[in-house]
This record gives sequence, C-alpha cells and structure tokens, in this order.
Amino acid sequence: MARLAQTAGLTDIQSEILATVRGFVDKEVIPHAQALEHGDEYPSDIVEGMKEMGLFGLTIPEEYGGLGESLLTYALVVEEIARGWMSVSGVINTHFIVAHMIKQHGTDEQKQYFLPRMATGEVRGAFSMSEPDLGSDVAAIKTRAKKDGDSYTIDGQKMWLTNGGTSTLIALLAKTDEGAPKAHQNLTAFLVEKPTGFGEVAPGLTIPGKIDKMGYKGVDTTEAVFSGYQIPANRVLGDAPGKGFAQMMDGVEVGRVNVAARACGIAIRAFELAIEYAQQRKTFGKAIAEHQAIAFKLAEMATKVEAAHLMMVNAARLKDSGARNDVEAGMAKLIASEYCAEVTQDAFRIHGGYGYSKEYEIERLMREAPFLLIGEGTSEIQKTIISRGLLREYKSRG
Repeated sequence: MARLAQTAGLTDIQSEILATVRGFVDKEVIPHAQALEHGDEYPSDIVEGMKEMGLFGLTIPEEYGGLGESLLTYALVVEEIARGWMSVSGVINTHFIVAHMIKQHGTDEQKQYFLPRMATGEVRGAFSMSEPDLGSDVAAIKTRAKKDGDSYTIDGQKMWLTNGGTSTLIALLAKTDEGAPKAHQNLTAFLVEKPTGFGEVAPGLTIPGKIDKMGYKGVDTTEAVFSGYQIPANRVLGDAPGKGFAQMMDGVEVGRVNVAARACGIAIRAFELAIEYAQQRKTFGKAIAEHQAIAFKLAEMATKVEAAHLMMVNAARLKDSGARNDVEAGMAKLIASEYCAEVTQDAFRIHGGYGYSKEYEIERLMREAPFLLIGEGTSEIQKTIISRGLLREYKSRG
C-alpha cells in the first residue's frame, strides 16, 4: 500500500469500494489509457466496467437503486480513477452532479423517473451552464426559455458540455421571465432529455460535434444549440422557476470537490511515475534519486500531494455533514489544481527528454493537468469565493 494520500476513519465498506476501484484502474484503465487518449477514443469498455461496479449510482440513495454512499466516498473513487486516466472520471463527474441536483432539488416525480435509471447508467447526465461569451458571469446568460402554456420554448447556445454527445439528460440553466428581475433570480434549471449522438438529436436541439482539445481526450466535450426547442413545464427542476442559480451552484460546489479529487489523482500518478523513474535512471554512477536536487524535489512533490488530499477530504466531509463548505471546497479546488500542475511539471522535468515523448505517460499528464486550473471555476474565482467567505466570518466590528 502506498504511503501517500491515505484517508483515516473510513468504514469497511468504503475501504472495500476503494480497493475494488484501484484494482480496476490498475488492470483495466492504466494499461489502455495511452492508446485511447492518443486516439481520442471514447472508453466504452471501461465505462461498461464502471456500470457493472455500480459507480454511476454511487451516491444515489438505495431507495432509487443506488449505493447511497457519501460525497467523500465518491471523491476518493474519483481520485483513484483520475490516477488512471482523468477522462474516465469526467464520464461520471457531470452525471454525478446532475444526480445530486435531482436528489436535492427535484420533485418526487422527477426523482422516481430519473434516479433509478441514472443509478444503472442507463440515463447519463451532462451539466450545461456555460456559454460562448459567458465566462464566470453567470447572470449574463443569454439562453432564454419562454413559457407558453404547459411548456417552454428554449433558444440559445451552450458551451463546454462534458458528455454532450453520450449523455441522455442535460441539466440546463436558462433565463426565464419568472423570478425577480434581480440578477440570478430569473434563472431556471431544466432537465432536458435527449438521445445520444451528434447533429440534430431532437427537434430544435443540435449537438454539433466534439470540440478538439489539448488534453482531456476520449470524453466528448461539445456545444449544444437550442432553436425553438420545446420542453414540458414539469421538467423545470423542482417544478419551481427562478431557483436555477442556487440549484446549479449546489451542483458546482460538489463539482469543486470532484475537481480537487481529480487533481489529487493526477498528482499522485505523476509522483508515482517520477519516483519510479528517479530510481531507475542513473547519472554519474548512481540513480538520480540519490542526487540531492532530485531527492528534495520528490520530497516537495509528496508534501504537495498529501496537503491537497487532506484539504479535499476535509471539504468532502464538511459537505457530507450538512455544513456550509463553499470556502473549504474553494480552498481544496485551488490548492489541489495548482499543486497538481506543479507536481506534474516537476515529474516532467525529472523525466528529462523522455518526458517530452508520447511513449511516456507523463506527456499525457502534462496536457491534462492545466484543465483542472479552469474547470469548475478558475483559481481567481476560487480566491474570490474564499476571500468573501473569510470577510463574512471575520467581519470587522470596528
């Protein structure tokens, strides 16, 4: 058992789940990740394996056919999967966020209709908030949903949908006439059902195709274009328009823990590759790990991995307890993503010229790590969230 990134206080069931996932990653993910990533191929066999293990229903309550596990369990599973290949964790990340939103905010009918099929992976979720010109200013959303009797007509363009082509359910944020005119209070979340595939997948809904990315390959990232798309009013999440911003932010909050977990997974793998290579590669008659410059670098990398893991675990446990964790989730996402980039680059440098070769795994990690600096809010956004929370808690009485 590796020394780094161990989690104290886990139940026997949690430990068994993590051991099973680690074995799956070692046997079914790592050996195939390079070829699949370089070919930008969707990992169909790996996804089927995750379905068989019940990972799509990991946090869905048992009454709906899921395993009913905690956010902590899910985050630790994601850490293990990202250690093998980050794209695989992306397949279940948005699915998990959408399931969480339905579980927390959906009507009884929506829960009964969606969650059992989401637990098996029959229905797979995608999360759609961003737009081409949006950035971090959610109030500036242009996609509109206009009510007409018992339905809404949606028009607009969405961007950066992970699983956009392979999903069958999109949690969509759009601007509506309902709700107060104040920013964020006229935003509504919709549950959009669709078939898989690309092109015009339903009347008024087009998934143009996969966006070609620097890294994070295999998983499909797409746009979604709505033009006169009709959706029943009972597919408003929670059956209450105007509450979409808070519902989406709840999903993003757990998503930040997820991104922190993915960053931890990549950093762990980068450290594993570096410390193994440093003991095999020899210069001046000894392994480079015996040179102080490399030994100290390994010590720094390991410390960063451990610190990021502990902050991620703390943020997940706070959310599970029902406590507010926006500051802690922001801190975990900030430190884990930044440390991930640093640890991965250090591993790249330790590999020397071989790190630049596509034959070595570290080359792939170098292209994946930067995505985590952006996903679920940039580091600057995390600092904004953290500072606002600190000022709220430490409000001056002078």
